[in-house]
Amino acid sequence: MRYLTAGESHGPQLTTILEGIPAGLPLTAEDINEDLARRQKGHGRGRRMQIEKDTVEIFSGVRHGYTLGSPITLVVENNDWKHWTKIMGIEPISEEDQEEVKRKITRPRPGHADLNGAIKYGHRDMRNVLERSSARETTVRVAAGAVARKFLSELGITVAGHVTEIGGVKANPSPIQSLQVLKDVTEASPVRCFDKNVEQEMMDAIDTAKQNGDSIGGVVEVIVEGMPSGVGSYVHYDRKLDGKLAAAIMSINAFKGVEFGVGFEAARLPGSQVHDEIAWSKEQGYYRLSNNLGGFEGGMTTGMPIVVRGVMKPIPTLYKPLQSVDIDSKEPFQASIERSDSCAVPAASVVAEAVVAWEVASALVEQFGQDRLELIKENVQRMREHAAEF
Repeated sequence: MRYLTAGESHGPQLTTILEGIPAGLPLTAEDINEDLARRQKGHGRGRRMQIEKDTVEIFSGVRHGYTLGSPITLVVENNDWKHWTKIMGIEPISEEDQEEVKRKITRPRPGHADLNGAIKYGHRDMRNVLERSSARETTVRVAAGAVARKFLSELGITVAGHVTEIGGVKANPSPIQSLQVLKDVTEASPVRCFDKNVEQEMMDAIDTAKQNGDSIGGVVEVIVEGMPSGVGSYVHYDRKLDGKLAAAIMSINAFKGVEFGVGFEAARLPGSQVHDEIAWSKEQGYYRLSNNLGGFEGGMTTGMPIVVRGVMKPIPTLYKPLQSVDIDSKEPFQASIERSDSCAVPAASVVAEAVVAWEVASALVEQFGQDRLELIKENVQRMREHAAEF
């Protein structure tokens, strides 16, 4: 499975084309819109979320509520496009619009793709960079992930994410009864945190950062339950599923770190406290006595829940000016902005769910069949039975 996205932050629409979704999957726009709405929520979001009310249109690959096996085209329109039709227009610029449209952006913002992208593609107007590098693109990545989530649900696999830290305020680790309970609690939380005791403290940290013209980052965690063991591979580096998930998490805007299970804490622990001991019972088959490795050994799933976390840096668009240099005049200046989120970590947890769901679904399709949902279901069930009887 693969997907491509297209579109600019203030262009007419965002588009993604999904290839490899098996035939026979029940799918409607509402299956996708639910996750698009979740992405727009969260304490600390900026004014753009008040403008855009993201909904998807399905233009191909689905007939009468079921996927066809052919490429699926999903489109999300940008409501703000009406204010940018001249600045972001496709056609050549007319003479009377030259002044308005030719207002070049020559001042790169620290922490953004502006300067590096301009150097790479030779753009003297950095709007050509920032429009595409914007996190607005994650809208259709979430749409793609929603389709993957629907596929996984057909196989009895559940994906859920939550926020474990914002601006240094950490949620206290506590047992999660089920992913459904995790979903119920975090959906009602403005910061998508399972620990109600620190929820207000997280919101206060966001508010303080906003008052100071600053921004803060955090940590999100995604859990996948129901995966059969042996998905992925140890035989080549590029077939290791945990490697693919790490790349997917790191591809999210502003993410700077990823870990599985105990993650970086493993560097400070002896092996006896890291590796998951193996047990067997007639009822369960093989299972682990712990899940310190986050559901992976040798690049393959163990059958335990996948637990992956990503670190999001503070958003680099600040009300507190940072120094930069104008690429035309080469003079220093203090960067400034008009609107921004002070914290997008709660929204980023939804994006993280989406990219994890896509990679897991893609691995299952690759390993258990590519064309028909019913055949993939049969093959996954056989794998589960094989593991139980092994």
